[in-house]
Amino acid sequence: MTLGADEHTLSGLAGMGDLVATCSSPLSRNRTFGEKLGAGKTLEQVVAETRQTAEGVKSSESILELGWRHGVDMPITEAVVKMMHHDLSPAQALAAFMARSTKPERYGV
Repeated sequence: MTLGADEHTLSGLAGMGDLVATCSSPLSRNRTFGEKLGAGKTLEQVVAETRQTAEGVKSSESILELGWRHGVDMPITEAVVKMMHHDLSPAQALAAFMARSTKPERYGV
C-alpha cells in the first residue's frame, strides 16, 4: 500500500463511515461547501459566507501533489482542485470523468 496505508482502514467505520457521513449528512461542512460550489457560486463567495472550515479547500492541492509524487492516480481529487482553483465547471469535470477509459481499480501502487 502506498505510504503504508492499510486497505482495511477504508472499509471500516474510520474510512467508509466517515466518507458516507461526509457525503450524505446535511451537517457536513464539506458537503455543504460542495453543494454551494455546485450551485454555481465561486470559491471566494462560498469561503466568504462559510463560518466553518471545509478542510478540503486548503488541503486538496497538497493531497493531489502527494499522490502524484507517489504515482497514485487521483482523478476525483484532481477534478476538485481544478473546480476550486482553476475554473473547471462541474459539467466539464463530469465530461472528463465520462471520457476516461475504464481500467481495473486497485489499492496501492
